[in-house]
Amino acid sequence: MTSSRDADFSESLGCLVADASARLATQLQRIGGLAQGERQVIQDSVRGAAIATLHGRTCRLLLLELHAAVDDGRLSATDSAGRWHEFVALASKRSFWTGLDEHYPGLWERVQALVEGRFHAGYELARRLARDRSALAELCGMPTIGELTELEVGAGDSHQGGKTVMLLHFAQGRVVYKPRPVGIDVELRRFIDGLGIDTSMRVPRAIEREGYGWTAFIAHRHADDADALHTFYRGMGEWLATMRLLGGTDLHAENLIAQGAHPVVIDCETLFTPRVDAPASGLGEAHDRVAAMIDGSVLNMGLLPGRGGALALRGVDLSGIGALPGEQPKVAVPAIVDAGTDKARLGTTWIDIAPGRNHPSGRPELATYWPDVLGGFEALTAHLRALDAGGELATRLRPFGRCEVRVVVRATETYAELARMLWHPVSLHDPRNAWAQAAELLLKAGRARALSPDDEDVIAAEIADLVDGDIPYFCTRASEGRLAGPRGTHWLGPGDRVEAALASWRSADFALERLVIHGALASAYANEGLGAAETSLRVAAPRVKDIDARRRTQAAAIMRSLMSRAIRGADGSVSWIASVLGPMGRSVQPLAQDMYGGMAGLALLVAGYVNEQRHGRADAVDGMTLLRDAVVGSMRMADDETYVRRARVARPRPTPPGGYIGLGSQIGTWLSLEEAGAASGEGVERARRLSMLMEESMEADDVDDVLTGSAGGIVPLLRLHGATADIAHLERARAIGDRLCERARLVDGKACWVNERWPDGLGGFAHGATGIGWALSKLAAATGESRYATVAEAAMAFEDALFDVGAGQWRDMRSLHGGEVSAAAWCHGAVGIGLAGFDLGWARDARRERLRAAAADTWRRGMGLNHGICHGDTGAWELLDHAVTEGLAPDGLTHESLVAYIVGSLEMHGPRCGAIGEVLSPGLMTGLAGVAYQLLRMDPRCPLPSVMLPTDAWKGQSSTRSAHSDSVPSPPPMAVAASTSLG
Repeated sequence: MTSSRDADFSESLGCLVADASARLATQLQRIGGLAQGERQVIQDSVRGAAIATLHGRTCRLLLLELHAAVDDGRLSATDSAGRWHEFVALASKRSFWTGLDEHYPGLWERVQALVEGRFHAGYELARRLARDRSALAELCGMPTIGELTELEVGAGDSHQGGKTVMLLHFAQGRVVYKPRPVGIDVELRRFIDGLGIDTSMRVPRAIEREGYGWTAFIAHRHADDADALHTFYRGMGEWLATMRLLGGTDLHAENLIAQGAHPVVIDCETLFTPRVDAPASGLGEAHDRVAAMIDGSVLNMGLLPGRGGALALRGVDLSGIGALPGEQPKVAVPAIVDAGTDKARLGTTWIDIAPGRNHPSGRPELATYWPDVLGGFEALTAHLRALDAGGELATRLRPFGRCEVRVVVRATETYAELARMLWHPVSLHDPRNAWAQAAELLLKAGRARALSPDDEDVIAAEIADLVDGDIPYFCTRASEGRLAGPRGTHWLGPGDRVEAALASWRSADFALERLVIHGALASAYANEGLGAAETSLRVAAPRVKDIDARRRTQAAAIMRSLMSRAIRGADGSVSWIASVLGPMGRSVQPLAQDMYGGMAGLALLVAGYVNEQRHGRADAVDGMTLLRDAVVGSMRMADDETYVRRARVARPRPTPPGGYIGLGSQIGTWLSLEEAGAASGEGVERARRLSMLMEESMEADDVDDVLTGSAGGIVPLLRLHGATADIAHLERARAIGDRLCERARLVDGKACWVNERWPDGLGGFAHGATGIGWALSKLAAATGESRYATVAEAAMAFEDALFDVGAGQWRDMRSLHGGEVSAAAWCHGAVGIGLAGFDLGWARDARRERLRAAAADTWRRGMGLNHGICHGDTGAWELLDHAVTEGLAPDGLTHESLVAYIVGSLEMHGPRCGAIGEVLSPGLMTGLAGVAYQLLRMDPRCPLPSVMLPTDAWKGQSSTRSAHSDSVPSPPPMAVAASTSLG
């Protein structure tokens, strides 16, 4: 990233491109059919793009050399700014660069290869423009295009010696140049036009030439009205159906443009992508079956929302239909700090991702129009199946066989990270070692992912391309299948990719495809929910009669549903397809290992149900014991694989420390399974082994919270200390507490914890001050050390400052810049705050009325959204149940009437486990498992511990409920008041 203050730094690179630029000027003079102004536009644009690329590759090296020059006394200016400009002048000479070869062997040759490729690509464009100019006017819809006025070089990644997509601005319009065959664009347009139905899908018109082509420029335009928005999103569903048939991939936000009511795919080069079986993961056969099912589904094409895990794009949604503004994390980009001085250094700045051109409105309401996406997918899929049944589909696909298609064998960000490593000064100083490290990384990646090459010759060619500044490029003719890779290499065997795509489509499980589409919506949103439910799930007149039997019936029905959705392996493992919340956000994947929405949470439920069934407190469901053993066995496989991978990977990314997503959740679950008799006597030892990973996990954490951060590790470690009497676990909990105290921002007696995304801190239990304060309070009680209690009180003071006395609710700090103003859930707001308060004894001190307010707010706004724990009825139940016991509940509410509200809602609506994606939510905190778990705990005799405050101190406390009551209070208004963006 280049700031205005270091523009002269970039210009110092002009000496590296001077010869190539002069040569291009001479070449351009020899091309007829170009105006002199056009020649200058091409030369200036190519030169600027080459310098920008060089700046990105060599900036770190130049800063290192700047400091070396200062230390060696080679700069004589008397002030810092003067020495900067003196160095810039020095670096502007060719002799400076050729002299660096002694310390950075091969640098000059590497730079020249990069430069030559880009200038040759510019010359190639000029020749083709002169040759094809007369044909381009039809792409602009004008009689003539006029003179070239601007050239945007590098509209995409560069491949094969500097080749890149370019955007040409003419006096009468714009045209896109693609330095690859565009037959696939031509055939896709013909295929869509020949479907015989009205569709809003569009593909730009293209002019096909040998080895390259031109396409019409598509201007971004918002839809005119709601009808156009419905049409647009129906078209997105049609694209999902089309690309599922054609094996399309890499259809991210930059490859799709909204043009009014039409979603336009502007880059369709990655059709008929091969599907190759992945190697075993070590997580069990069931996990691998689920992964294969997902990999072969619509989710694989990049159109549906999903959160990235790559280093520079963690948590970012790049999907063609997603990438929503306001729902993206900030991303770190390199920037020169103190530019213009001899103290200049490369630092990091955090920026917002600019909104893409893939949305049909400035504030896209994706959730509102998601039914149109599903409808478009189902309608076009039905039409395609009818064509296939009539014998027409294969014939319509046959013309694609002639087309060259690209295959993305590795994520572009993987290549980008390796390129940064290969151009790092340390790598430039020892290129042989850097090359070997890069080869090792790519080889390991190839062995882990079937489509990625693991052939040493192919990997060497990939690295050579990265060294020259390109992204490696793999392609094939669709009817042939063998991939042509960089520098004459090949990968995979031959095969007709068109026939393979059709066979894959014919064998598709379209019920699964619909589930995946439905569940993927949640990944588009940074938070768990989307605001108020369209229809409240509250019942107007709940019945208390037979409530215990009805509660048991609902719990058993959910267990049978979970069993029916389970995917099993021959090795005894089990898994589910799920919309999984991880540290980076939601994604549809095999069930993860955490407690929040993963396998650990399922283990707690199933083990608990087996015990409750054994004691006659739950209805019999066949197969529960077998399911428990399969879930715990799958957890065991995953736990063992953790250490296998650690031995295989030099610096593995640490597992988060969190109490719901991370090490804390796994430690706590193994201890609970041991207590439940479901861990075969190994639960404590597995928890002990996991605790040894906590230090590196804590050091890598920058979130601090209970959900995924360090605070979530405290209570599980205290539990482990209690189970083992090993002081090491208590010391690890102390280390976390010390770190939290150090990282707390203390202002006027109030403490919060900040990060790049939330610079003002957050309140609430799962993500904010209450949860961290609660954990520190537990640590203070266990150690007797007052500093933890002091910071805990300051955290509670921060939360108190967010309480609106007049409204009786807590302000949500995520909403400072718009949106809802408060929350009434476990994750944020009244439920989580109130539960922490009950646990910390507020019912018997000056904060008692704050608990009454939490119960009132929960009853008023926290009910009727869905049935899950995190931000639904069964989570609200736990707080209100305690409020009833302590005499702090809304008037007339009893233990039995509260259960009647929830059971009656389940009977009326069926279990709803999230504002979105509920069909793929089997997990504990937001899914079906949590509903069943809380239904079990509604029996006053049930000993299962709370999962909303993960400490075994809560076991059995529910037995304080009163015996019976038929009194039912009047419900609040049916409309669900501004309930929050949850999560």
